[in-house]
Amino acid sequence: MRYIKRIFLFMVIALIILIAVFILNGKKMYEDVIAEHSMSETIKEIRNDPNYVKLKDLPPAYPNAIIAVEDHRFKEHGAIDAIAIGRALWRNITNFSLLEGGSTITQQVAKNIFFITEKNAGVRKIAEIFAAYDLEKNYSKDEILELYINTIYFGDGYYGIKEACNGYLDIEPEDMTLYDCTMMAGIPNAPSVYAPTAHPELTKSRQEKVISDMVKYNYLSQEEANKLLGIK
Repeated sequence: MRYIKRIFLFMVIALIILIAVFILNGKKMYEDVIAEHSMSETIKEIRNDPNYVKLKDLPPAYPNAIIAVEDHRFKEHGAIDAIAIGRALWRNITNFSLLEGGSTITQQVAKNIFFITEKNAGVRKIAEIFAAYDLEKNYSKDEILELYINTIYFGDGYYGIKEACNGYLDIEPEDMTLYDCTMMAGIPNAPSVYAPTAHPELTKSRQEKVISDMVKYNYLSQEEANKLLGIK
C-alpha cells in the first residue's frame, strides 16, 4: 500500500511540474509577442484597416448570432469560461474524442491577433489565456466582440466580416438580412466545412444550429426562426 501511495504522489508531483512548465512557457510566449508589438499597437493597426467594420454599423442580429452560437455567456464571464471548459473536457473525455472546445470569444480574439501562426497548441492555449486577461482588462466587451468580427477567418481567403460579405454575398455588412446574419455567423466555426462555396448543405445545417441557439438564448422568437427555416 505504501508503495502505491508513493507512486501516486510521484505522479501528482510530476503532473504539477508539467502544468507549471506549460504555464511558464505560455506566459513567456505571450511576453515575447508583446515585447515585439504591444497590444495597443496591434489593435490600433487592426482598426486602421480600411476593411474594419464598427459594431454599431452592423445589423444587431449579426453580433447576437455570433454570441449565441460561439459563446452565449460572453457578457457574463471574464477572459475564460470555467463552465464551458469543464463541459468541453467532460464531453471530450467521455467520448474519447475532441468534440468540443471551451474557448471564449476573447480567447479567440487573442489567438487571431497574436498566435494565428503558432503551431505549439498546448503552450499557445496558455498564452491565449494571458492575452485574453489583458484584453478583458483594457477593452470593453463590445470592443472585443468588434475585434472578433473583424479578425475571424471565413474561408476562401476572407478575413473579417466585410471581406466575407463582399465575397460570399456581394453586399456590405450593414446590408445583411436576418437570414444573411444567421448564415455568416455559422461559418467561422469551421470555414473549410461551412463556407458556402465548399459545402452548401453543411452551410445550411450550421445555419440551422445558429438559429436554434438564437431561439434558445432569447435572441429570436420561435416564430421568427420558423420563418427563416421555411417552417409554416
